[in-house]
Amino acid sequence: MRKIFAAMLVVSLFVSGAFAMTPEEELEAWKKEPAYGKVIKIGYNGGLCTGTLGITQVKGFYKAEGIETELVRYQGDTIALGDALGTGKIDIAGGHIATLLVPAANGVRMKFTTGMHTGCKSLCVLADSPYKTTKDLEGKTIAITTSIGGSDQNITMRFLLRDGIDPVRGVKYKSTDSGAAVLAMQNGEIEAALLSDQFIQKFLENGTLRVIRSITFDDDFKDETCCIYAIAKDIVENSPITAKKLTRAHENARKWIMANREDTIKLMLENKWASGEFDKVLAFYNTLDYSVTDANTEATLRKVIDDYKTCGILDANRDTDEVLSMIWDGVLMEK
Repeated sequence: MRKIFAAMLVVSLFVSGAFAMTPEEELEAWKKEPAYGKVIKIGYNGGLCTGTLGITQVKGFYKAEGIETELVRYQGDTIALGDALGTGKIDIAGGHIATLLVPAANGVRMKFTTGMHTGCKSLCVLADSPYKTTKDLEGKTIAITTSIGGSDQNITMRFLLRDGIDPVRGVKYKSTDSGAAVLAMQNGEIEAALLSDQFIQKFLENGTLRVIRSITFDDDFKDETCCIYAIAKDIVENSPITAKKLTRAHENARKWIMANREDTIKLMLENKWASGEFDKVLAFYNTLDYSVTDANTEATLRKVIDDYKTCGILDANRDTDEVLSMIWDGVLMEK
C-alpha cells in the first residue's frame, strides 16, 4: 500500500509541475493510467458557448495529445449533466460556473481544470420602461430561463447582492423560456428578465429591450470567467496525466479561437454548434474573452462561492477554501 501511495505521489508531483517530467517519462507514466487508450467522451448539449469543446476536437487538439475522443450529446439541465459526469456517461463537459458550481460543491464527481471565457448574459427590461437600475426592480418579478434555483437565478441573485438588494426576498422570480419572457414583459406580467446576450441582439437593435445589468459588460463582472471546463473527478484523481492532456488541449483550443474568430464561427455553423446569421453570431462571439487565465478563474470561483454562501445557495458555514479545493484543480498545468 505504501509503495502504491508513493508512486501516486510521484506522478502527482510530476503532473502538478513540482518537478519536470520528460516526454518519455510522461508517456510511460500515462500508459499506467486507467484512462490510457480509452475513448474520452465529450458531453455537449448544444449552445454556442460550449461549442468550443467541438472546436477542440475538430481542430485536432485532443489528437495532438494522443487522446481519442467522441462527442456525446446529452439532453437536459444541470441534473442531467451532473448525472452524466458522475456516472461515467461522459468524461468532459463545459458550462457556466453558475450551472456547475453548486452540483460540484454538493458532491457530484467533477472537477474544474481551466476556464473557458467571459460573458454572456444580461438583465433586461423593456426599452420604454421606467426601470433604470436593479433598485427599481425591488418588489418586482424577474424572469429566469432556467428552473428556480438554476443558473440564471444564481446570476441574478449576484447582481442584486452586489447592488445592496436582498436577493431572496427583494424580488420575485418566475421561470419561463426566453421568447415568453419578452412577451411577458410586454404584457405587464413581469418587469425584467435575465437573457442570453446572443438572444437579445435583435431586441436591442429594434428598440424592444434595454440592458440594466450585465456579466459581459459591467465593470464588476466583465472580467470574471463565465464558462468553465469540468472533467470527471475519477479521471482527475486516478488518471492525472490524462486530465493534464485534456486541459492542455482545451487551453490550446482557446488560444486558437482567440486568433481565429471567423474560422471558429464558420466551423460552429457548419457543425450546427451555433445557429444564426454569420455576422450576428460573430458580433456576439467577439464579446467573449477566451484569454482568461487560471488565476482569474480561481479568483472568480472564490467570489462566486462567497456570494453563494451569502445568498443561501451554499451553506454559509462552509469554508470557502475547502469548497474551492473540492471543485478546482488549477495545478494540472505547468505554469
